[in-house]
Amino acid sequence: MVEFNLHLSASYLALSLICISAQFLISRCGNQSTIFDVTKYGAIADGKTDSSFAFLAAWEEACGYEGKSILVVPGGTFFVRQVKFRGPCCNNRSPVIAIKGTLKAPSSSDTFSSYTWITFQRLNALHLIGHSGTSSFDARGESWSKNKHNNYPTSLKFEEVSKGEIRNFSIFNDKGFHINFSGSRDINVSGLIITSPPNGPNTDGIHIGNSANINITSSIIAVGDDCISVGPNNTNIYVHNVTCGPGHGISIGSLGKYPNEGNVDGVTVRNCTIHGTNNGLRIKTWPTSYNSTASNMMFEDIVMINVSNPIIVDQQYCPHHACLNPQPSLVKLRNVHFKNITGTCKSKCSITLNCSSGVPCENVDLFNVNLNYKTSNGIQLPAKLNVNGSVIGLEEDSVHGYVVIKTVYRIARKGNLILCTGNQAPKAKSSTI
Repeated sequence: MVEFNLHLSASYLALSLICISAQFLISRCGNQSTIFDVTKYGAIADGKTDSSFAFLAAWEEACGYEGKSILVVPGGTFFVRQVKFRGPCCNNRSPVIAIKGTLKAPSSSDTFSSYTWITFQRLNALHLIGHSGTSSFDARGESWSKNKHNNYPTSLKFEEVSKGEIRNFSIFNDKGFHINFSGSRDINVSGLIITSPPNGPNTDGIHIGNSANINITSSIIAVGDDCISVGPNNTNIYVHNVTCGPGHGISIGSLGKYPNEGNVDGVTVRNCTIHGTNNGLRIKTWPTSYNSTASNMMFEDIVMINVSNPIIVDQQYCPHHACLNPQPSLVKLRNVHFKNITGTCKSKCSITLNCSSGVPCENVDLFNVNLNYKTSNGIQLPAKLNVNGSVIGLEEDSVHGYVVIKTVYRIARKGNLILCTGNQAPKAKSSTI
């Protein structure tokens, strides 16, 4: 009887050690989850041996397993080439992917046959979970010459993924976009650290397109382009408690470049800090564009620190001045709200509403916008708002203290905000989304 208890205790100890190795996941899946460890399929954590086939072999079995499954990447560095984790999986339920180590990308562009390093495709209930401080994706973009490539691989692409959770890992040195959501919905993103050199073009932190109900919270993004970019055909995008900078800020767009893009409806950016960026909060649409709308956008409780263009609506967005004989943008902007925006900026005239003269901006308001320009001798000057194009109405509310922008050619003052017209707006550095 004693011997039986000892063996039983040893068995429980072994099981406990396995659970500890994926402790951030087992509690979610219960004791009946089956673990598929990539090292059992031949993956080697030396940072050199190609483990791509081992990862895919483990995935095939985990994806086809009838019960709950966990694909485990233990500690260490695994060299992985282009891989695609494709569904649907058994019972339309994706395995949980538990990453404790580092996935390392190829450094040479010659090894990429398409423009994505790791793809998650047609999956339901995907949980990609890391372990804070140890889990990472090294995209090795520092070895690329940006001048020799027009297309840069995205590191992680989520294509037609629904009802998922992505959290607690870092991704760095990207060649192109770090994370791209396409045709996905109902996904919560949190606890990410995304970093790339500040001079890397098109290294957006998170890009979202053709998706709905994407929530991004409690993350740090420091890249060479937009920290977060919301492209066409998106609904209900929520960004909260994100630190952005350096980079090009948080952007809606660019919009209107292609036909049948789809509208943007419902974007909330709240309780974020943006520091050292070229732009802060930006909406950008192409001139001579196709018809679409972008509406119901709220930017609230934002702190700016030394930002060049804290608020900019640019409906003449044309990077590298490549637009010949541009016509007014046909992207309609409606119900855009900037509330409780505070901090400092680099530019003397730091807020720009450059609306289309073809389809006027409608119901754009600023409430409690308090931004200051700090001169070289330490004097703080109030930020100015430059209005161009066609906007419907201009009013001040003496009770609530906000300004509703509705027309051009009128100057008003409210607190630390000065409204002005003319060509005083600074030029914003452009990206090429």
